[in-house]
Amino acid sequence: MRVLFVCTGNTCRSPMAEAIARRIAAERGLDDVTVASAGTSAWDGAPASDGALLVALEHDLDLNGHRAQVLTRDLVAGADLILVMSPHHREGAAVLGGESRTHLLTDYAARAATGRAVQDPFGGELDVYRETFAELSREIAQVMDRLAA
Repeated sequence: MRVLFVCTGNTCRSPMAEAIARRIAAERGLDDVTVASAGTSAWDGAPASDGALLVALEHDLDLNGHRAQVLTRDLVAGADLILVMSPHHREGAAVLGGESRTHLLTDYAARAATGRAVQDPFGGELDVYRETFAELSREIAQVMDRLAA
């Protein structure tokens, strides 16, 4: 199962989601789950934001090697499941051919249509990044429960 997390710039939410998912998959022995991330408006090669780097480090996750990548048709085609942070990201993935495999992260985790976006911490204080990290951790744990079942 190839999971792709998508946000806007691929410097905050989706890199944190990728790192969280990778850790949870490893902890649960889900060897068939691979994860990646991209952004609908990413600047190719940009590093993770300072806030994302710091909050990830607080949780023993290292985003230093992360480099942003733009969401492309090839990335969409290579993913079995595309989990997006907000409805407009879903539209971006759908245009690239991923409509049937694209879900709002919160909807997929809850197994119901919540329509709730994951808050974007970009430009916010460190506490906003911490809240987003905690939210991503909760949602992704539920996603991994679903994938393991």
